[in-house]
Amino acid sequence: MSRFTQVTDSECVDYFLPEPEFAAGTAIRQEDSDKIPKIFKPLNLKKLSLHNRIGVSPMCMYSAGPNNEPTPFHLIHYGSISMRGPGLTIVETASVSPEGRLSPQDLGIWTDDQAKKLKDIVEFAHAQKQLMAIQIGHAGRKASGLAMYLHLEQIADKSIGGWPEDVVAPSAIQFRPNGNYMVPKELTKTEIKRIIKDFGLAAKRAVNISGFDAIEIHGAHGYLISSFLSSVSNKRNDEYGGSFENRIRFLIEIIDEIKSQISADFPLLLRFNASENAEDDPLSWKINDSIKLAKIVVSKGVDMLDISSGGNNYKQKSRGKIAFHATFAKEIKKAVGDTALVACVGGLSHDLKSTSDMVENGDFDFALIGREFLKNPGLIQSFADSLNVRVSFPLQYEWGFYPNKSSIIELMEKSKCVTE
Repeated sequence: MSRFTQVTDSECVDYFLPEPEFAAGTAIRQEDSDKIPKIFKPLNLKKLSLHNRIGVSPMCMYSAGPNNEPTPFHLIHYGSISMRGPGLTIVETASVSPEGRLSPQDLGIWTDDQAKKLKDIVEFAHAQKQLMAIQIGHAGRKASGLAMYLHLEQIADKSIGGWPEDVVAPSAIQFRPNGNYMVPKELTKTEIKRIIKDFGLAAKRAVNISGFDAIEIHGAHGYLISSFLSSVSNKRNDEYGGSFENRIRFLIEIIDEIKSQISADFPLLLRFNASENAEDDPLSWKINDSIKLAKIVVSKGVDMLDISSGGNNYKQKSRGKIAFHATFAKEIKKAVGDTALVACVGGLSHDLKSTSDMVENGDFDFALIGREFLKNPGLIQSFADSLNVRVSFPLQYEWGFYPNKSSIIELMEKSKCVTE
C-alpha cells in the first residue's frame, strides 16, 4: 500500500523515475481468481528470480552508432519492452571482436567504452526492477554482411564499412556455394585461442562494466561456434575438428573462459541448434548430437539451454511456423532434467494458451518470444489477459487501468503479488 502513498525516486538512474514495489509483469494473486498458471510464476535462474517465464529473445536491430556503440534508439527500444514486464530481456548479439560482427551496424562489446554505453540500457531496466541479459557472439563465416533490412544475403564491402577479406571460420567453406557469402579464411590455432579470450573479456565487461544480470553465448544459426560444432562446416584435422569431442572443444573452452571471468552464482545461458533441419545429410548436426552436447555443457556450468535450430546447412528444410522448436526443447529437457533450465524459442506467440500449457507440463521452463514483442511491446499484459491473469503494470501506466486510487489500494490489500 505504501507504493500508493509515497513516491520513491529510483537510485538506478540520475533522473526521476518512480521506483516500483514489484516489477511489471508480476502476477497478482486475487481471492476470486483462477489458479495462476506456471508461466506467470517466478523462476529461479541461479541467483536471479525471474518474475514470470516469458522472455524477450535477442534480435539484431542493425542500428549501432559510431564505434559500434548503442544509441538512444537502443535505450528506447529495449526500455519500452523491458519496462512492461518480461521475465528476462536478452539484448541482441554484441560481437566479441570487430571481425565477428554480422554487419557494420552490429553492436560490439570488445571495448570498455562499448560496455559503458550498454550500461545506460541496463540501468534503465533496473530502475523498473527488470532483469537484463546480453547475447555475445562471433558471426564467423557469415560476417561482413549487409544489415538484414537492406538485404538478407549480401556482402558488405570495404566501401561501406565491411571487412570481407577478414571473414574467418573453422574451415574455408562458404555457407552457400556460389552464394552471396565470402569464402572464409581458416582460423589458425593461435587465432582460435585469441577468440576464446575475446569471449571471456566480453563477458567480464558485460558483468563488471555494463551490469547485466546474465550472459548468453550465441552458439547457433551458422555463426562461428555453430560452424565449429557441425561436420558440414568443420573439416579441420587438428584437435578442433573431426570427432564430436574435438568439434565441441571450441565451445567448451569458451564456456571455461567465461566461467573464469564471472562469479559462481552468475547465470550463463547458451543458445544452440537442436538440429540443422537437414536430416537427410549424414554430416548435419542432429538432435542426438544436441542431447549429448546439452549434458556436457550443463556439467561445465551452463544454467539455461536456449533451443533453436538451422542456419548452418544450406540444405535445411522449412521449420514450420508454430512452436517449431518445442519438440526439440522437450527432448532436451527430458535429457537434462532438473540439472538445467531449458528455454524454447520460435513461433510461441501464435497460440499463447498452448505455450502456457507446454510450460505447465514441463516440456520446457522458459518461453522466449521475439518478433511479437516488436509488434506489441506490451505482450506480457496481452498474454496475461488471454489467460485471465492479472499482472502488475509500470507505475506510470497503472493509473490508466485503475484510475480510482482508493480502488487500487483496496485491490492491493486484498491481493498479493506472486513472488514465490
